[in-house]
Amino acid sequence: MPTTRRSAASNRGRNAPTKGQSTISFAHRVTKNVSREKDLKKSSLSPALAKVEPVDDTQEIDHKVDDVVVDEPELKEEHESEPEEQVEAEKTEAEIKAEKIGESQINKYWKAIEAERLAPRVHQKGLTVHEKVLRYFDVSSQYGPCIGISRQKRWERAEKLGLKPPIEVLSVLLMEDRAGNKALETAHMDQILNSMAVGA
Repeated sequence: MPTTRRSAASNRGRNAPTKGQSTISFAHRVTKNVSREKDLKKSSLSPALAKVEPVDDTQEIDHKVDDVVVDEPELKEEHESEPEEQVEAEKTEAEIKAEKIGESQINKYWKAIEAERLAPRVHQKGLTVHEKVLRYFDVSSQYGPCIGISRQKRWERAEKLGLKPPIEVLSVLLMEDRAGNKALETAHMDQILNSMAVGA
């Protein structure tokens, strides 16, 4: 076997590069130009601030304050002087249209939904038509999620997005609101999840 010649560089270790091979060096790259940032900070100061002289803390300052009389303005109690007027928010076109819908149209809407089914809903026998309509709206996923939002806000959001939610649902919501039934504002699924969270 022929003897190989060892270079002098291999005897010295791997610190020095061999004659024909170049090394990668990052010494010439500057990633952060510190001097330029300092120059920018100095130039951004206004000339008036740059010429501010330091305050001599050794001088004593007299803190004599003359008696100052402050005139306090009299607070008017507006709510007592003016009669309270309850201004109703302007009703939207959809709300005006929904108020004109009667019970017969809501029942007709629900019967059309029931006609699409092959079997009757056994688990909803004890519910009113209003509650059935609202629960059906809750599980209709095309109008967005029903958790964490009131039914009326969900209906309004779907209307703004052009999803055409049924006007009968808004009519039921307005009827229940006038009747003072605040429990129907939240979705049934939301009530179940809230009760589970409280009981956990």
